[in-house]
Amino acid sequence: MESPLGWLRKHGHLSLRQYDAGEQLRSDWEGANLAPRVTMRWDPTPVSRGGVPGERLAPSERQSAARSRFDGAMAASGPGMSDILWRIVCAGEGMREAETALGWPARAGKLVLKMALDRVADYYRLPGA
Repeated sequence: MESPLGWLRKHGHLSLRQYDAGEQLRSDWEGANLAPRVTMRWDPTPVSRGGVPGERLAPSERQSAARSRFDGAMAASGPGMSDILWRIVCAGEGMREAETALGWPARAGKLVLKMALDRVADYYRLPGA
């Protein structure tokens, strides 16, 4: 099933930079384990493998770094823009569903989403601006 972000890109409503910003945001959201769980986690307990300090982050450190990036990107999107950003990119809601939930008129969500994604792309320092 195609994501709402993918659909918007496919139909010419988002630039590649905006799409990439949304994908990076979703990756950080998932990496921070912010998605709700519906089943038991059966991941093995992490085992220290030694190695060069600073070479690799432990799973909890990766999760913390992803959470920090996610929080920073959401803050960079600006006041009033993080709601639509989260609904479309992270929760996977369709544009009409998100606009209705937020009480916004039709087509307002697309404009706000594009502005928010531009700011998130700047936060992630994606090329093309």
